[in-house]
Amino acid sequence: MTAVPVPQPRAARQAASPGGRRSLAVALLLGALGATVVLLSTGQIWAEGTAAVAGGTVPVEADGGTVTGVPTALAIVGLAALVAVFAVRRTGRLLVAGLLALSGAGAALAAFLGASDSAALDAEAARVSGNTASAVAGLTHTAWPYVTAAGALLILLAGLFALRFGRTWPAMGGRYERAGAPRAARRPAAGDPDRPEDLWKALDRGEDPTRDA
Repeated sequence: MTAVPVPQPRAARQAASPGGRRSLAVALLLGALGATVVLLSTGQIWAEGTAAVAGGTVPVEADGGTVTGVPTALAIVGLAALVAVFAVRRTGRLLVAGLLALSGAGAALAAFLGASDSAALDAEAARVSGNTASAVAGLTHTAWPYVTAAGALLILLAGLFALRFGRTWPAMGGRYERAGAPRAARRPAAGDPDRPEDLWKALDRGEDPTRDA
């Protein structure tokens, strides 16, 4: 006898696709790694210099969060979008994937612009010297802004993967859903009509316990 194949929900069939699993794993890896790199590298020193104080000079420095808070904020948005992409479907998934990609692009742009920014270090020089007109001297930038930009580009790639392959990814709880049909309410199992407690339960449910007698 040939077994009749049992149809599976669409989400389950998509989840079983090797291509869908691979693209999902790649997107998760890129997004998580990119956000981690951005969050860690924005805490590093981005710019260094000196400020003139009482005839001498003192070193001043600014980390990425002082130069610009945009990459950190967008990395957090990207992480939220990476999680949310599994909770939505169709148009919603497309929009969330787009937000993920835009978060990476915006963070990368902000990091590139921050790599040559001197405003944060000038403000630090003014604070240290006590002279609001003081500007930093010997300004140098480290490689950390570019590391931040590289992490942001990984978030962008995760968003592009979600835009391209997201339709083959499963959604949260998708395997428990049927194709648009509401689930029928489970009917309580019929009790033994000869038992008084089952008789009263049947009457409470509005059933006639004698109809099958």
